[in-house]
Amino acid sequence: MSSEARTMTFSEVPKGRLIIWLVVAGEMVIFGGGIVAYLLYRLNHIEIFDYLARFTSTWMGALNTVVLLTSSFFIVKAHDYAARKELKKMRNAMFVTIGLGGVFLVVKTIEWVPKIKAGLGLNDGSAFWGKVSAAPGHTFWLSYFFLTGMHGAHVILGMITIFIVWLSVRKGQNLHRVEMAGIYWHFVDLVWIFLFPLFYLSR
Repeated sequence: MSSEARTMTFSEVPKGRLIIWLVVAGEMVIFGGGIVAYLLYRLNHIEIFDYLARFTSTWMGALNTVVLLTSSFFIVKAHDYAARKELKKMRNAMFVTIGLGGVFLVVKTIEWVPKIKAGLGLNDGSAFWGKVSAAPGHTFWLSYFFLTGMHGAHVILGMITIFIVWLSVRKGQNLHRVEMAGIYWHFVDLVWIFLFPLFYLSR
């Protein structure tokens, strides 16, 4: 069997790749715990949760899903270009990924602002907050803002990570770091794939 075809042992796995996978595993535990807690509570209050889910914007959630999936495509292309040492295409693909992350955050902000204003009494949110006075209603919106907010923070962190990696690889050095940034970005994308149906399609 050729050396290229054999399976790497644990000790042979690059330390950077191992560290990023450990980080992702830890983050998955955090998000997983929040998602499981939300699901368990929802099972006991399906009617109220379904009612409140109507006030999330399905089209904005769907748009952001397309945006993140597209961004993942570009970070994959960046890794491919790095492997072929096509540096200009690699840099452009990484910047597109960062830009799409920015688009995701803009859409999320547009979605959040009316809800936050309604909660602070800055506009007429009587319909929106119709059943929020009940404890299950508070739990729904707490889960919504906490999980999507934490995900948004990870999008920002992912964008910063990709930019830092871009600075280190733009001249053709440390190209393996593109893969590390890509792994983290795919994790951010995967989390949204779970959050989208939970809050936007569960009605």
